[in-house]
Amino acid sequence: MQVSSEGVTVVALLADPDAPTEIAQGMARTLSARLADRSGQGRRFEVEVVSEPFTAGTEEPSTLMRRIMDRGSAENWDVVVALTDLPLHAHGRRLAVRLNHRHGLALLSLPSLGGLRLQTRARRAVEEAVLGMARPRTTGAEGTSRSQPPPDPSPDRPAPSRPGHKDEEETDDLRYVAGGPRGYLRVLAGMVRANRPWRLVPGLSKALAAALATGAVATVNSTVWSLAASLSTPRLVIAAVGSVAIMIGWLIIDAELWHRSADSSPEARQRARLYNASTVATVGIGVLVCYLGLMVINWLWALFILNDQVFASMTRTPLHAEQYLTLAWFVASVATVGGALGSGLESDEAIRAAAYSKREQERRRKLQNDHDD
Repeated sequence: MQVSSEGVTVVALLADPDAPTEIAQGMARTLSARLADRSGQGRRFEVEVVSEPFTAGTEEPSTLMRRIMDRGSAENWDVVVALTDLPLHAHGRRLAVRLNHRHGLALLSLPSLGGLRLQTRARRAVEEAVLGMARPRTTGAEGTSRSQPPPDPSPDRPAPSRPGHKDEEETDDLRYVAGGPRGYLRVLAGMVRANRPWRLVPGLSKALAAALATGAVATVNSTVWSLAASLSTPRLVIAAVGSVAIMIGWLIIDAELWHRSADSSPEARQRARLYNASTVATVGIGVLVCYLGLMVINWLWALFILNDQVFASMTRTPLHAEQYLTLAWFVASVATVGGALGSGLESDEAIRAAAYSKREQERRRKLQNDHDD
């Protein structure tokens, strides 16, 4: 990695579209000043953000590093840090970051940073990678000029680096996510965070309209009153879990969100499991938010429309706060099932935005369109 002759280190943040680009643009506002403060010695940094689908068509880290190298060689960049929301694997393990000190390249998998404080963790990881590659070189035993390894770019200390295989660059430094259930859950949480499940709520407008209509009618139905008053708490919980599960299953099946890999390799199967688990979690969070919203709206509607004397005459139960809550809870379950039927009228694109595999297809299509243009 060479520093520009003007004394300014040009850092390019090469980001996949969508969430990685937003994260890169967010950190770029202060990254130059933070790098200058941390590096000392009066050094200056210039940060550029480039948004393009550099992961289109592949998830192989070695291939991605070659793409990053080719892209960087065509520009006047000193350091290139590539950000992707894809979970990366190398040698059967979950990869957090891959660095090439010789060429000033870094590939960062955002899901490896987990689901909390993603912007802060990503900024710290980028800072450590850039500063590590921008340090003065030291002379090794063979007299070869080499960069010193950077501090650990992950806030939770990923597993120690492992030298690349013979077909990989000797200078590549691979950092892995900690193994075991904790590491798996960390990557899964990062994938769900990158999916931004709250975007699913406005995408289900027709389903929500059907659910609201179902809830409005059910709230004034005396049979529903009697059922809600007679149900125990365990049965209400079962009804809630069942309705949410029906909605999740229907959305995944109807929008064809389930990822099936044509490759039978262990890494491909591991990726498929991660994709499907993140899809279920993402859709589940979106549906749960809708469910809680329905519950609140039904509760407010019940407060406005119900008459305590009529309710007591039909159910032989006084209409108190507990009855309002129980009725709103049960009606939300009924309305969610109605919303599942209404979701069949939705555009699949709004729902598919929650799936990694579908977003990857969009990247491939965009890259192909760019080539055609």
